[in-house]
Amino acid sequence: MVYPVSTDSFVPEAIRDAFREIFEHQYDDVVVYGDRENDVVLHEGPVRMRGDGWLELPTGRLISPEAVHHIDIRSEN
Repeated sequence: MVYPVSTDSFVPEAIRDAFREIFEHQYDDVVVYGDRENDVVLHEGPVRMRGDGWLELPTGRLISPEAVHHIDIRSEN
């Protein structure tokens, strides 16, 4: 028999909210780089780091964790 590992329907909203506070962070000013040499800038400005590793921009667009090499955090809120 196969059991699902996890789905949103099995996780109560209160638990998701508690973990969101732990694993998600909001920053006012960052630079997101796509390469080691700091030549490829993917984003500058505010960003929300989601618990699943994706970066959410103020426009609602998402940047995949696979596209990001590193992030310089200039200021936190």
